Amino acid sequence: MSLAGALRGAFRPWWRTRADGPRPDLQVGRGERLLAWARTDDGRDVGGTRDALYVSVDGSRSARLRWERVDAADWDAETSTLAVTEADDAGRTDARVVHRFRLDDGARLLELVRERVTASVLLQRHVPLAGRRGVRVVARRAPGGGSGVTWVFQYDEGVDPTDPVVQAAAAEALASARNAVGLG
Repeated sequence: MSLAGALRGAFRPWWRTRADGPRPDLQVGRGERLLAWARTDDGRDVGGTRDALYVSVDGSRSARLRWERVDAADWDAETSTLAVTEADDAGRTDARVVHRFRLDDGARLLELVRERVTASVLLQRHVPLAGRRGVRVVARRAPGGGSGVTWVFQYDEGVDPTDPVVQAAAAEALASARNAVGLG
């Protein structure tokens, strides 16, 4: 055996072993590949591709959350916990689903989450209704392209989304935002 052949067998390729551990067996979508991953303290794998965040459900299935459906991702360094909040189509903050992952070592995954969520935001516009409280209009799309724009309202605490005045202001803000991104 040649020296090159012996060295190939002795070392794993860099994409199979990184600072964030051996590549997990997360089932990802066709045409996608894991860019970063981490293991949770309860043994689940969490990984990200260009298009989505994946979490192992069991040995053969993975749950998929598209980046444009992530409303927020927060890191708590004291507890090593990543909290990923799903967007609520109605804009209610009390109905949003939050996924919490205590990560062993997730530096690369955290960088990927931040970059992908940011890449999915086309526009954010806050419209004050009462003092500083108001509604935020957010336009999102898949960072990899190929899908339409998703529009979401985010209401500040204390703002009633069923109030006709709030609904009218939100509709006006949406029309203005759609024009700003050329979809009016």
